[in-house]
Amino acid sequence: MSYDVIVLGLGAMGSAAAQHLAERHARVLGIEQFTPPHDKGSSHGDTRMIRQAYWESPDYIPLVLRAYELWEKLEHVAGTKLLTITGGLILGSASSQLVQGGIAAARAHRIKYSVLSPAEIRARFPAITPLEDDVAVHEELAGYLFPEECIRAQLKLAAQSGAELHFDEKVVKWNAQPGRVEVTTERAVYEAERLVIAAGPWASHALRNLLPLRVTRQVMTWVQPVGGVNPFLPGRFPVFLCDSPDGLPGYGFPVVAGSSGGVKAAIHGSDIECTPDTIDRVIHEVDCGEVKRRLTPRFPALNGEVLKAATCMYTMTPDEHFIIGLHPHFPSVSIACGFSGHGFKFSPVVGEILADLATKGATNHPIALFSPARFSK
Repeated sequence: MSYDVIVLGLGAMGSAAAQHLAERHARVLGIEQFTPPHDKGSSHGDTRMIRQAYWESPDYIPLVLRAYELWEKLEHVAGTKLLTITGGLILGSASSQLVQGGIAAARAHRIKYSVLSPAEIRARFPAITPLEDDVAVHEELAGYLFPEECIRAQLKLAAQSGAELHFDEKVVKWNAQPGRVEVTTERAVYEAERLVIAAGPWASHALRNLLPLRVTRQVMTWVQPVGGVNPFLPGRFPVFLCDSPDGLPGYGFPVVAGSSGGVKAAIHGSDIECTPDTIDRVIHEVDCGEVKRRLTPRFPALNGEVLKAATCMYTMTPDEHFIIGLHPHFPSVSIACGFSGHGFKFSPVVGEILADLATKGATNHPIALFSPARFSK
């Protein structure tokens, strides 16, 4: 059977692309080497942050605002809780890149925010002990998503709209010619007019090392806070990012799973390179110790017992901006990769963009910042 579009990879971005394409009545085949949602890539770990005051660049904000709309729509249609608004803090010195970038982004797009002094931080969030020169950018509409449920919902709606989804099927190779692509898996050979590659940490292999992608090992921890979870419950505690002198921010979430769930806390940006085949999935004492060392000065209660920990992978680009667009050499192939540890929140709008590219060859969404041509060999 021939298809309009084949989607390679059904994680966050691929499942969203399959959903949007199927809802546009395209004949879609999605192929995934595992059974999603799984814990072998980048889109797991109970929670993922969503925020609007995007310190990385104001260029992201139109996309994240659209993502909020699409998450709310998906939540309604799927009948599943996906998004929780808690408010969010960016903690750091007034001159730090995180704080200055968050303020600039909020101002550029008229996002409601306030800047809290150390005394105001302590009064509103007793679990936080700000450093002497800390301020906090407070954003009301930040919160978290449930990534596994989000992927399930996107796949459910894709299937309900007619997408054919193949799980536990590994792609061996693909070839592209004008108006035709061929994908060979361990089971069969499939043909389509277009191909979407959303392969996460496997993107370098899928794209034949076309782009300068680095995969890094990241560790997430869940800590039982000293003194109990009450100060960390949603409604009392926000999602947060906090600055660090070496540029590796800490981040965390409220308690999601009740008194036994712990506070999820981690460091954004470990530089330990790996591949999906070589990643060390064993959690070592030094992994948890590093999270505590960096976060307990501001969050002393996080010096408690580590209840669990898990690894995931970031697929990094040199400038830490996404790669979304048409393949530089094969216009029948669209690619989305290199989300550099901050992409999950965008997945429904990335799916919308990939559907545009696969059906029209272009999109009205602002994606010039993410052009693959800036890196292609």
